[in-house]
Amino acid sequence: MAFLIIVLGIALDQLFKAWVVATIPLSGNRRLIPGILSLTHLQNNGAAWSSLEGQQGFFLILTPLVVAVAIWYLWRKMGKFSYFLGLSLVISGALGNFVDRVRLGYVVDMIQTDFVSFPIFNLADSLLTIGFVVLILGIIFDKDEN
Repeated sequence: MAFLIIVLGIALDQLFKAWVVATIPLSGNRRLIPGILSLTHLQNNGAAWSSLEGQQGFFLILTPLVVAVAIWYLWRKMGKFSYFLGLSLVISGALGNFVDRVRLGYVVDMIQTDFVSFPIFNLADSLLTIGFVVLILGIIFDKDEN
């Protein structure tokens, strides 16, 4: 089941990015929900919010290491739903952006919140964030001492 979540997350992320690249010119904008949400096609050469810009080599080394550790924890904690779901989403998001870095040399970002000033992000970023929140909640509320 974890494999299915991971593959589905990567596929949806890559399909959405491909659609944005094919239909919205670079730096172009398309409103989805006026005043709330729009799509703006950007190329991100860094990490979250373009931090560590131009450090693609660093991410090409770091991501497989982080994913390997996450897979190891996933295997160890498969029976705990919050760990299972959180780690599956984190792995999916990390690999979604990793595919961009390997294939394109940058990450495609597009989701823009119009109601608040927030950096533009993508579906893989959302999967990572939701996965980390689920994982942190699982750790906080985990009663198992192991």
